[in-house]
Amino acid sequence: MHKRQLKNQPEDALTEVTARYAVAVTDEVLETIDPDDPNDPIARQYLPSVEELKTTPQETDDPIGDDVHSPVKGIVHRYPDRVLLKPVHVCSVYCRFCFRREKVGPKEGQGSEALSPQELEAALDYIRTTPQIWEVILTGGDPLVLSPRRLQALMEELNNIPHVKVIRVHTRVPVADPLRVTPELVAALHSEKAVYVVLHCNHARELTEKVRAVTQLFLRAGIPLLSQSTLLKGVNNDAKTLEDLFRALTALRIKPYYLHHPDLAPGTGHFRLSVDEGQELTAALQGHMSGIAQPRYMLDIPGGFGKVPVGSPWIEKKGPHYNVTDYKGGTHRYSSDE
Repeated sequence: MHKRQLKNQPEDALTEVTARYAVAVTDEVLETIDPDDPNDPIARQYLPSVEELKTTPQETDDPIGDDVHSPVKGIVHRYPDRVLLKPVHVCSVYCRFCFRREKVGPKEGQGSEALSPQELEAALDYIRTTPQIWEVILTGGDPLVLSPRRLQALMEELNNIPHVKVIRVHTRVPVADPLRVTPELVAALHSEKAVYVVLHCNHARELTEKVRAVTQLFLRAGIPLLSQSTLLKGVNNDAKTLEDLFRALTALRIKPYYLHHPDLAPGTGHFRLSVDEGQELTAALQGHMSGIAQPRYMLDIPGGFGKVPVGSPWIEKKGPHYNVTDYKGGTHRYSSDE
């Protein structure tokens, strides 16, 4: 844990924050933070804040309902054809808005989420004996904190399950800890099955030269890259910042995949904006940038009911026809029956 902190943060309150939630920041992240900017968007994502001590009644330890869909430890089976497999509970960094912040990290209680060899085998057995599982999503924690040897062993187990056709890896490591991404780590992901790596990135400034270089290791190995971002107040909640991020990712051959509405995790209210605000921001991108650079804006329904696209205002039912709004704000009548 590094000593750097947000400005104007009382020490005693920060001690309370760090006692409750895990804190870790890499040197690479610190290099991207402007120490003279009290509103630096990178610092806001990683450095603890006294605002985390404020909770609201709707915030819960399990805001997206993983627990109710966990048939065995380490598995979340929310959708029929895919499961999450969480082999580790630690990350290189701990995002201050993380929806699993009560379950990941090195602290007592959080550590109980890590899988022992026997628990990992039980989780793999669940996948082996559930033939409708078509895709396995490695998450955690961050699966790329595993050593190349352990990662390769896990990939080999998944490769040997015939009904698993797709393996997806969700990770923050290439962005926040790029030195961990070695040719050996990338080679450990080799598979005859389809493998996708999904990077978590929220601001274009996170895409440093080091990060850009390691993303190319995946691409040269034939592993497609997608991205997921979280819409965060004070980080990326304006259209120009989102546009810069999505253009930068697309130019690197990373397809923007999901833009998540922030989840109701404890102590994260200072990051949240309304769904209306999110819709306005994503609508502002329509028509002004390529469709391949635009992710889907998604809401994870609290309680374990899954993700849904957040509806846009482009088409509105009006009696027997529709009013359709173009990207310049013009309204047009549409009906397929006329």
